[in-house]
Amino acid sequence: MRHQRAGVHLSRTSAHRKALFSNLIAALFTNERIRTTDAKAKETRRLAERTITWARRVGDVLGKKPERRTTEESARVVHAVRMARRIVRDRGAVLKLFDELAPRYSGRHGGYTRIVKLVQRPGDAASMSLLELMPEDGASAPKTEGKAGSKSTGAPEGKGAAKASAKTATKGAATSKVSKPSGETGKKIRSSKAKDEK
Repeated sequence: MRHQRAGVHLSRTSAHRKALFSNLIAALFTNERIRTTDAKAKETRRLAERTITWARRVGDVLGKKPERRTTEESARVVHAVRMARRIVRDRGAVLKLFDELAPRYSGRHGGYTRIVKLVQRPGDAASMSLLELMPEDGASAPKTEGKAGSKSTGAPEGKGAAKASAKTATKGAATSKVSKPSGETGKKIRSSKAKDEK
């Protein structure tokens, strides 16, 4: 029985698995979204949220300048950075985690990521997912590609919708008026180029 054995094996050795998840989480923190298989996305989410929690817990201390921190506060920050570096080996990703992501999620207790199901991978029909960080509470969510049939129409919303649709209509009319040169003018241009080359 697998009591107290959390996580998936993914047919890899432990060292390969740790390196895989470290790279996936670093890519998630750097790009804020990654496309991977369902099994990898679910396991990466578990580890990524734990890492973000380490950074969020010291968010109040990170707001202070380093010289203004007490010894205990500095020790808390160092400990949190070391715990994050156990999982994420990329220095740039850890810096972004503590500088940008920790303040973003200061008011949120968990649920920093979301998984959006995608269509199956063409080669082996593996079920794919998009793992992305949640946007800030006031920010609009970026458009994602979802399952087949759930595509967004891309229609503009809000007060400027009529203006935007009118602009696109006039652009379409302007481009439809432009005509291609006839075959005779095309021949004349080619023959004049040939004379210039001689």
